[in-house]
Amino acid sequence: MSQSTNVSQPPSTTPPFLNDHPKRMLIDGNWVDSISGKTFETHNPATGKTIAQVAEAGREDIDRAVKAARCAFTGAWAKVKPSRRQRLLLRLAELMDEHADELATLEVLDGGMPITLARKALIPRAAELARYYAGWATKIHGETIDNSAEGDFFSYTLREPVGVVGAIVPWNSPLVTSMWKLAPALAAGCTVVLKPAEQTPLTALRLGELVLEADFPPGVVNICPGFGPTAGAALAEHTDVDKIAFTGAYETGQSIVRASTGNLKRVSLELGGKSPDIIFADADLDQAVPGAAWAIFRLSGQICCGGSRLFVEKKIYDRFISDLSKFSASIVVGNGLDPETQMGPLISREQFERVDGYIQSGLEEGARLVSGGRRLLTNDAGGAYFMPPTVFDDVRPDNKIAREEIFGPVICAIPFQELDEVVSLSNNTRYGLAGGVWTRDVRKAHAVAKALQAGVVWVNCFNVMDAAMPFGGYKMSGYGRESGAHALELYTQVKAVWIKLG
Repeated sequence: MSQSTNVSQPPSTTPPFLNDHPKRMLIDGNWVDSISGKTFETHNPATGKTIAQVAEAGREDIDRAVKAARCAFTGAWAKVKPSRRQRLLLRLAELMDEHADELATLEVLDGGMPITLARKALIPRAAELARYYAGWATKIHGETIDNSAEGDFFSYTLREPVGVVGAIVPWNSPLVTSMWKLAPALAAGCTVVLKPAEQTPLTALRLGELVLEADFPPGVVNICPGFGPTAGAALAEHTDVDKIAFTGAYETGQSIVRASTGNLKRVSLELGGKSPDIIFADADLDQAVPGAAWAIFRLSGQICCGGSRLFVEKKIYDRFISDLSKFSASIVVGNGLDPETQMGPLISREQFERVDGYIQSGLEEGARLVSGGRRLLTNDAGGAYFMPPTVFDDVRPDNKIAREEIFGPVICAIPFQELDEVVSLSNNTRYGLAGGVWTRDVRKAHAVAKALQAGVVWVNCFNVMDAAMPFGGYKMSGYGRESGAHALELYTQVKAVWIKLG
């Protein structure tokens, strides 16, 4: 859709879940109001209109949720056998499948993503995480170790759940990031207090209803919507929380680490990125052009691992940027409820102003705007914030837009000539979440994949994910891994046992 085209607004769809106002929080198996009685509004980013009033968790609410989680961890949940945890997670996955259309619609209303992306990718991925970790619930175990101590000793280890987990998730893909944390924690035998982002609490709350329907014991999963400086901080500081799992901005991650020192709770952080996407001259350009576009324009660029720094080999640079600009201009931007929409709005006025500020900074520093860069208008009077796919050329590596995470649909294109040069440019960042490589040369692909300082590298693809594959970053992109067997290490601890036999 061109910059001058208005964005259409299809009729709104209201799931039955939204008929009950306001939405309460889930604590100890019950839906309750906040102790303060406070609520906040959640808005549809495609229209600016209020969707629902939501109970706002404060410090006292977090405290009672943590107490419920602790009581469940030491009580009913501790008696649940691994096979039962497995069946509960499988039942939750079935319920997510049964209500997939509703969950997808809630994701679109709350976060603005295209309905096709939610239905075909994100909701199925969330359910698959529950299934994957259901399989692990019966396979978490210790080991016997043949020791060399003087005397006759039998030694073995127990792998035990870490305890009460505080999970703090962002707004850009709320259901998947919630399940990134809930599924392995529950499989391991932990209990959870989940704080969804205040911008997108609805799928987390609907998930809470499905958790109860699946018959999880009270207090095992508690869901407390609220704001970072209040509810999030209370969870991070709470001395009866054993672990914090956080996805979000690195500045908040730093605050959580500082807050964790009260009881030295475990912390895992999946933070931001400024991921390089490298296009070599021998790449299949028919795949690389759309691949480079969707590496960042998916979810309107509001994606931590997005390929926002585009490095293109100089001999094909001009052609590639021209083709990329044409492809980007063809992307349909609009209300996520419209099945034709390929890219939705930014989440809020704050986020729009942030992205627009970076665009202005790029222009001031001499970068050339090839396409996009101006707000798209809507056909109604709502306060929506649509930014089209935006491509910058003539970007210097030291430009602000090339160094800082924009978290919007903005590509910063930079030419290169040599492999060593592009690896050096790619690694010259505080971040290290992901990277992409496009080439037909398998030796070159392996060399760059090994050299990139990133937790995930995609070759001739981007943003491919699976429940069995770990995801996480190096450097300021955080530590710990979501998904895969590695995530279970975050929610378990090892106990060594010695028995003297003689």
